[in-house]
Amino acid sequence: MWRSMILGLGCFALASPLYAALKPGAQAPDFTTQATLGGKPFTFSLADALKNGPVVLYFYPAAFTKGCTVEAHEFAEATDKFKAMGVTVIGVSHDNIDVLNKFSVSECRSKFAVASDADAKITKAYDANLFFTSYSNRTSYVIAPNGAIIYEYTALNPDKHVENTMAAITGWQAEHRKGS
Repeated sequence: MWRSMILGLGCFALASPLYAALKPGAQAPDFTTQATLGGKPFTFSLADALKNGPVVLYFYPAAFTKGCTVEAHEFAEATDKFKAMGVTVIGVSHDNIDVLNKFSVSECRSKFAVASDADAKITKAYDANLFFTSYSNRTSYVIAPNGAIIYEYTALNPDKHVENTMAAITGWQAEHRKGS
């Protein structure tokens, strides 16, 4: 009996983050937090970033881990394309700002900002927790300038996050141009 209860809880824990993330159409929770770009700390405000265009907000478990390093490199390589599309990229993890200062230079290659969510309030607001921990799941959002989530993708494998968010923005911009 205990064995099946533990197995059931384990299955629930593994499945829950896949279904918990905010879905397209939901309003993105606003936040302001400490961030860093190129090792230089600043205050990041989602509301201010949205005034400049769409935002790719991606959550990752921890700086300097294998998957998070791969994902940071991929976002760094794509940053110029995102900028050309008028998009701000911001990564969020539970790491403190001192760790992120180093991560932003070495792994993000001083191309895009990463933000600290040490108390996990932002992660919780976006339902991006990794199981029952203070770590973030690997979840990427695309947020339109009006604050609406237009795309969400959750997968621990970092391989498709950049490609998928880029495609979501391209699709949104094509629809946005039609409607203008």
